[in-house]
Amino acid sequence: MSPNFEAFLRSWPFEPWLSASLAVTAGVYLRGWFDLRKRDAARWPVARLAAFLAGLATIFLALASPIEPFADLLLQVHMLQHLLLMMLAPPLIWLGAPLFPLLRGLPSAIRREWAVPFLRSPTLRRLFERLTHPCVALPLFVAATWLWHAPVAYEAALRRSGWHYLQHISFLTTALLFWHPVVRPYPSRPRWSHWLLFPYLIAADVQNTVLSGLLAFSGRVWYSHYADAPRVAGISALADQAAAGALMWVPGSIAYLGPLFALALRQLFGSEERASGKRAATANETNRNARHAQRGAFDHQSARLADGAGRRRPPARPRTSPGFDLLLIPLVGRFLRWPRARTVLQLAMLMLAAAVIYDGLRGPEFGPMNLAGVLPWIHWRGMLIMGLLAAGNLGCLACPFTLPRRVGRRWLPAGWHWPRALRSKWLAVGLLAVFFWAYEEFSLWDHPGRTAWIALAYFAAAFVVDGLFRGASFCKYVCPIGQFNFIQSLVSPLEVKVRQASICAACRTKECIRGTPTTPGCELQLLVPQKSSNMDCTFCLDCVHACPHANVGLLAVSPGHALRTDSPHDGLGRLAGRNDLAALALLLTFGAFANAAGMVAPVVQALDRLRLVVGSPWASFVTPGFYLAALIIVPTILAATASALSCSGGLRQHGLPTARRFSFALVPLGFSMWLAHYSFHFFTSYDAAIPVMQRFLGDLGLSGLGEPHWVCGCCRPPADWLLHAELLFLDLGLLLSLYAAYRIACDLRPTGQGFLRTLAPWSLLIAGLFFAGVWILLQPMEMRGTLPGG
Repeated sequence: MSPNFEAFLRSWPFEPWLSASLAVTAGVYLRGWFDLRKRDAARWPVARLAAFLAGLATIFLALASPIEPFADLLLQVHMLQHLLLMMLAPPLIWLGAPLFPLLRGLPSAIRREWAVPFLRSPTLRRLFERLTHPCVALPLFVAATWLWHAPVAYEAALRRSGWHYLQHISFLTTALLFWHPVVRPYPSRPRWSHWLLFPYLIAADVQNTVLSGLLAFSGRVWYSHYADAPRVAGISALADQAAAGALMWVPGSIAYLGPLFALALRQLFGSEERASGKRAATANETNRNARHAQRGAFDHQSARLADGAGRRRPPARPRTSPGFDLLLIPLVGRFLRWPRARTVLQLAMLMLAAAVIYDGLRGPEFGPMNLAGVLPWIHWRGMLIMGLLAAGNLGCLACPFTLPRRVGRRWLPAGWHWPRALRSKWLAVGLLAVFFWAYEEFSLWDHPGRTAWIALAYFAAAFVVDGLFRGASFCKYVCPIGQFNFIQSLVSPLEVKVRQASICAACRTKECIRGTPTTPGCELQLLVPQKSSNMDCTFCLDCVHACPHANVGLLAVSPGHALRTDSPHDGLGRLAGRNDLAALALLLTFGAFANAAGMVAPVVQALDRLRLVVGSPWASFVTPGFYLAALIIVPTILAATASALSCSGGLRQHGLPTARRFSFALVPLGFSMWLAHYSFHFFTSYDAAIPVMQRFLGDLGLSGLGEPHWVCGCCRPPADWLLHAELLFLDLGLLLSLYAAYRIACDLRPTGQGFLRTLAPWSLLIAGLFFAGVWILLQPMEMRGTLPGG
């Protein structure tokens, strides 16, 4: 084996975001394909499955195989990558008829509330029909091909990763549009003549021949990047360019002329009509196809899939749980159903908290060498936000602060009613704002003693409040961490819900809220059948243990459904009807951006310059002023302005009600910023805890883990994939926030010309926050809680 080929085989890039996206897509398609095949095996043969998976594999081969790194060295390899993205992957994907399998493979809640409303939109359907019309798809495809092969654009893509990603997206997107009229994947029914495909494919082949000929027979090197690149296997830059032109010419012509030849045979010999006759073998199928043609197959089938129906609906059968239920997973579910599970988790976290407090008070007063400087600010925060994304509010399930209240209630009355004036989130809003300021003002990450005293104060507050007052008042009204979890878990995919509403309707004893002699009910007085979100739910699972019908589970839900539907919630009413909840949502959304911005170099330098300008004693007011503006003044002004502009078109609701309603649409974007920020610190510093733990155990006389290697305490350079993942999180948050705003606008103004006027101000606000987040993520960030260097 030649050294060059061996090096090629070893050069597999690490692209976790791409691999994960393709794997999830494949899983969704497989789930939907198997379900559809049970209903109609003839319509969904194995060949369609193989074609779609082959299309995804082709994308993986083009972007996550040795082709990707070698594309920077050889133009012919780069051309091969483009051919895979433009001429092989798109037709394979369309041959898999992906619409219905992907729809059917989605969780039912996401399918009903997200996918189908979009797909049934007349505007979206008209736009897609126009983009896939041959007269539109061909110019877009040709423009993308020629513009990106222009030397200026091609060089920009080679030298900057952002332009390179945009190039790949342009190629794949326009190629999907181009090949759609050729493949005509089910259930598309084009309204133009099939004869139009003859000039369509001939024109595509001609432009491909011209461009490839220019490359192959040119006497100069088009792209200076390859002239300066190291020569691989002794191939000159001009020979490499000629090979790239030939590669584009011959396989490209086959890709265009092959379908042209097959289309000619089909049109001349009527194979399509014979195939249609076979599909119409039964009268029932013929009638159904006729109805689809009249009403539009796209809308009809989408609606049936949204309702969980297929072509041949099987008889109804009882189900234990509607969809995914974490409590039914063999190992994890069995542990969570164990009545002592929460106590075990809380004890583990209590022991860890005790170690953090002890080391914070007795250990070195240097954050990167102390448990109190590393575990809370790097590991706990990162795992908390990632846990909220994956499984809901499990952080409150394992909360150690409420464990001592069980002891406290043996001596304290725990029977007082929480003061009526404080039965809101305003106290928690104030505590959160103070914490955001104090974290920066007092450098909590670098002062373990202060962190330890805050943890002790937290334990004391929980002990006193829950020891004196009934109803888990600390969790519901005081705890800032709990309020953070409540708001962020509105985007989570899991929720404590009933499995069958009919069982709860027939239940008269309501043990889930009243409890039993051996198991307490919900201390926060949330009646599970009337819950509509994760707000105020601590995932204590007392309702699960108390329910005599085993009818409560941790069910999969559509992420963010409570943000856009505003259903009544037991114990809370409507979320958008509460000023305190809207203020909490705005504070945590803008707090995500302010907390991250306070650590990036341009903002830190600007604040330092401002301190020098104002001088003493005003310099001490710079940090409080920054957080006062970022957390209160700016959110208030922006929300009020957006609300006023939304109401300018004659909206039924005015002012404050509109601001309350739309403020919850910002939550997903805020959550994505928290996730991106905390993930960055976690993945760049996750092993910083190892030497600190070695030092801590060594101070206790336990040397089983060996001597600390402090090089692990240094922050590692961010991996290439990390920024991609952060931007992906932010992208998903943007989409979910825009969709929530869209649904809210539809609810407030379902029809009329003022719809866009209602939606536009909040969409602009969401977009502005998104671009601010992108700017923050692209800036150098301070590495806190780690040793310098590394």
